[in-house]
Amino acid sequence: MAIPAQKYDVFQAIADPTRRHLLQLLGDQEMPVTAISSHFPMSRTAVSKHLRILAEAGLVKERKVGRETRYRLEAEPLLELKRWLSFYERYWENKLNVLKRFVEQDDDTTELIFNPLKVVDPDK
Repeated sequence: MAIPAQKYDVFQAIADPTRRHLLQLLGDQEMPVTAISSHFPMSRTAVSKHLRILAEAGLVKERKVGRETRYRLEAEPLLELKRWLSFYERYWENKLNVLKRFVEQDDDTTELIFNPLKVVDPDK
């Protein structure tokens, strides 16, 4: 009995930097695999495997034009990723706001934080 091919989700598909680069290339235009392959230091077969993973995740659509297969970005599945990241964005924003307040605070306070052993003259 044959084992069915693994289907990749969006998170698995974008985990690889090569596939993220592929998505960027295809964001502007539809391209054949030969043109795509010229952007990578790997074989056309290896690029095709990456494109297949992206297609299984729904991030890339392919269409035949004569003997050539052309690929284009299908961005809608990235909305799942965007929703997931937006949940955590509030935590990043909070940390950035704390950092901003810290950087903008009084120099004396900053000096005490970075150099807690500094002796401060109480008469000043």
